[in-house]
Amino acid sequence: MDRCRPRSLFRFEAYCIAAAALGFATGSSATEVTVVGLSPNKAVVQIDGGAPRTLSIGQKTAEGVVLVSVDKGGAVFDIAGKRRALKLGQQHATSNASGAASVTVSADSRGHFLVDGQINGGSVRFIVDTGATVIAMSSADAQRLRINYRSGEMSQMSTANGLAPAWRVKLDTVRVGEISVNGVEAVVMENQSMPVLLGMSFLNRTNIRREGQLMTLTKRY
Repeated sequence: MDRCRPRSLFRFEAYCIAAAALGFATGSSATEVTVVGLSPNKAVVQIDGGAPRTLSIGQKTAEGVVLVSVDKGGAVFDIAGKRRALKLGQQHATSNASGAASVTVSADSRGHFLVDGQINGGSVRFIVDTGATVIAMSSADAQRLRINYRSGEMSQMSTANGLAPAWRVKLDTVRVGEISVNGVEAVVMENQSMPVLLGMSFLNRTNIRREGQLMTLTKRY
């Protein structure tokens, strides 16, 4: 981790193209629902890679996908009796045939893989970073998440602006979609303006599959 990358920004327009793909479990197989557009009271979706179709609120497809609601931030679906929310750039978890929890993340316009998750029960937005040895965050995020980082081991980390104080800590739980991992190593950077990086201390516990603009993480242990 030799530099800090800026957090990507997302903007909703009346009609928007979303690069978010979601896998939903239906029985032993997964139904893939991709939202490609949003408008008032409607969502344009692709199901299992098929042609785009427009769903109105309350409409149900043959695959069991129901559009529940739409707002400027995204849409809510009912999939086989389970509510699933999709925001631009957000992913959802699914269970694959082996029963292992997995999550599919789509790349944004800058090629960053962003995913919403939780650290110790607090909400965060991660950037998936296979080049980061551990999860990394700013001291501001650590304080917001009520992490007592100053009780950790202090060290110096190299950044784009030179050396900066950092503390090594262990997070109780890290959750991304349905993947939950306990006892995850992390580093807190003092006074750094940076996103939360989902590094290899979490990713090493998953199998990573990259297919174009999509990345799928499947829990190993």
